[in-house]
Amino acid sequence: MKLALLQIKHRLHKITSTYALSRQNIILFVLAAIAIPAFLWFVTTQGPLAPVKVTTTTLQTGSLYADVFGVGTVEARHSYTVSPVMTGRISQLLVDQGDSVQAGQLIAEIDPVDLNEKLASSHLTIERASHAIEVNNALLNEAQSRHKTAIATYQRYVELHNRHFVSQEMLDARLHDKTAAAAALQAATASLAAARADLKKSATDANGIAKLLKQTHLTSPTSGTVIARHAEPGDMAAAGSPILQIADTQDLWVRTRVDQHQANGLQVGQKALIVLRSLPQTPLAGTVARVDLISDSITEERIINVSLAPGLAHLGENAEVTIALATIDKANSLPAAAVKLNNQQRGVWLLQNGQARFHAVKTGIATRDGHIQITDGLNPQDEIIVYSQQALHEGTKVKIVPGISKP
Repeated sequence: MKLALLQIKHRLHKITSTYALSRQNIILFVLAAIAIPAFLWFVTTQGPLAPVKVTTTTLQTGSLYADVFGVGTVEARHSYTVSPVMTGRISQLLVDQGDSVQAGQLIAEIDPVDLNEKLASSHLTIERASHAIEVNNALLNEAQSRHKTAIATYQRYVELHNRHFVSQEMLDARLHDKTAAAAALQAATASLAAARADLKKSATDANGIAKLLKQTHLTSPTSGTVIARHAEPGDMAAAGSPILQIADTQDLWVRTRVDQHQANGLQVGQKALIVLRSLPQTPLAGTVARVDLISDSITEERIINVSLAPGLAHLGENAEVTIALATIDKANSLPAAAVKLNNQQRGVWLLQNGQARFHAVKTGIATRDGHIQITDGLNPQDEIIVYSQQALHEGTKVKIVPGISKP
């Protein structure tokens, strides 16, 4: 009886285990049937095998207004630094910042130390040299007279000697007198030349001292306004060190920095709008006055100088400058984001049969509102990719969406 009960119990346990195993297999099968399609769907629609989401556009036709934007600083077109040419102590500063000055006006003085005394001494030396010339002129006249007399006497003695009225010794004595008179004339001539050289040297020295003395009087090189005062009376000023800065405030411009990529086409005479930091709501008219030939290689910027009417800005004030380049009617354009650089070639990605295909194009002007002119390479019906969810490659499968959100 016990044996029969054990056999029945064993069979029931075996049936129960088999039923549980089958139920587990069914659950696993159902889960696999759901997961595998879901995984395949995710891989092909959302994962690495999914088409890249893109937004597209077509060629747009209309007017393009090209301009260039830059920031700069208001400066005087003509600015001068007044500096001494020799080291000395500043004795007077006759103007201050903001004062108006005229060209040639005395604005500062450097202590001349002993230059006045040296100049007076030079004038005395000139006077002495002038008297020496008078003395040597008299001596020269005397020597010329003696020489003339000695020549005449010698000629007479030659005639008397030929007639045997005088001896040879007397003739030789007259010859000696003639030679001595010639030497005295030569010495007097040399002395006069030396006196004249001394006078010239003294005059040159006096002229040099006068120029040095004149350099102690600093004058304005132009008519304008004192915009900076770098020293005070009593200060020692080294040669070449700035004391005052003077600018022509009637001739102002904005020294503007423009990205080199945008600088193509900038020319003197183009119109511009200037927005000063102090007048943000009042754009002012300006004109390109100069385009610097040398660009800044570090910041990759071009320097553009835009003239500004006087009396509207302060020197050193910041300003924003917009320069109008050109207006093109009926121009084909695309958003600038659609134009890419692929293998050193400029072009766009076209949507063809659900795939991205790179196509080279020729471009023209670019506008600050984000459009670029397309001059060749596209047809009106072409569908151009503007933004993509990730980088595109030739043949990449793509899918058009209304928009792409930034991560």
